[in-house]
Amino acid sequence: MPSADIDLNLLGALDALLSEGSVARAAERLQLSESAMSRTLARLREATGDPLLVRAGRAMVPTPHALALRERVRELAQEARAVLQPAGAGFELRTLQRTFTLRANDGFIEAFAPRLVARAAQQAPGVCLRFAPKPDKDVRPLREGLIELDIGVLGESGPEVRVQALYRDRFVAAVREGHALLSDTQLSAECYAACGHVVTSRRGRMRGPVDEALAARGLARRVAVVVPSFRAALAIAAATDLVALVPASFFERELAQGALRAIELPVPTEPITISQMWHPRLDRDPAHRWLRELLLEVCRSDDR
Repeated sequence: MPSADIDLNLLGALDALLSEGSVARAAERLQLSESAMSRTLARLREATGDPLLVRAGRAMVPTPHALALRERVRELAQEARAVLQPAGAGFELRTLQRTFTLRANDGFIEAFAPRLVARAAQQAPGVCLRFAPKPDKDVRPLREGLIELDIGVLGESGPEVRVQALYRDRFVAAVREGHALLSDTQLSAECYAACGHVVTSRRGRMRGPVDEALAARGLARRVAVVVPSFRAALAIAAATDLVALVPASFFERELAQGALRAIELPVPTEPITISQMWHPRLDRDPAHRWLRELLLEVCRSDDR
């Protein structure tokens, strides 16, 4: 039989025949009639060029070639069944060995990674979580499989990228204890704009939504410092009279260490939606689905 014409369904039949050593038992195992199983044995003999099972009294015994094939055929049949099982069949978290790369900014990592890592280690001790820096919102790393999850504010993700909101956040003004702004019972936009400010931007940008809201009132703030991380912004605000603009979730994770106070902004800004994004090829991957569900649980838990 030419290789291009080989019926791979014969592999399961050969496994049953060599395991059972009987046409009748192999037929019962595969839920076939004995005559159908006999025809299949004839096809297998033609394909292999060997009798495979021969009569010995009232029983059938395997040929040397069949004995040589038996273990190999069993392994191939098991592998074929595993490949053709539905995604997730036999999935076990406790034995999972896998590394996931998550791209997120420092603020998210410091606020949520400790509990995410602790829960992941408890449920799947063989999993490694690798956090990668997030210099931009480029979707290419997701498309090329360089990362499994992208976490942050949605950018130009492309139509195929899956998105799930994790939580909503807002910006607050952070100032040192004793700052003049704390003496105002209700902070005005004019007083806020009149202060010096420390801005956080990985790209060195000096303007954002707060500046647009101030500009609508004919105001502008004076930016004295631009830093790449919220932690650096808080450190500078704690040592100066500058005002830092940081997400409330970041401030509330005890990163201020008691040296700073948070003030609600005097101008309206849009809430921030932090999302997790992934490529659709990972939609039904059971391990990836577990990680997404765990991350959502951590971000929305009451102890956040």
